[in-house]
Amino acid sequence: MSETTVTVESAAAEATSCCGSCGTGAAPAAESGRTSVFQVKGMTCGHCVSSVTAELKKLDGVEEVAVDLATGRVTVGSTLPLADSAVAAAVDEAGYELVGRVEA
Repeated sequence: MSETTVTVESAAAEATSCCGSCGTGAAPAAESGRTSVFQVKGMTCGHCVSSVTAELKKLDGVEEVAVDLATGRVTVGSTLPLADSAVAAAVDEAGYELVGRVEA
């Protein structure tokens, strides 16, 4: 009689799941998006919005910028934490003044 060798690989090594809800694999890592809101002084028109948006989008990790011209609030979506000093420099480069961070 001949001897047969069987190699069994871990099912977890082969099985993956798109969401992990069935327990067959790890769920994909969710991106930890951050949202920060800042008060900016001096914006009065669409050009102001464009300038502030363009400068903020140059910051590392910034993915989205939404400006509420009526209130002067700028909401920034990023993948990295934003230093107030970096945001202030970007807003200053656009020609406006960062009043501060708005706490939720």
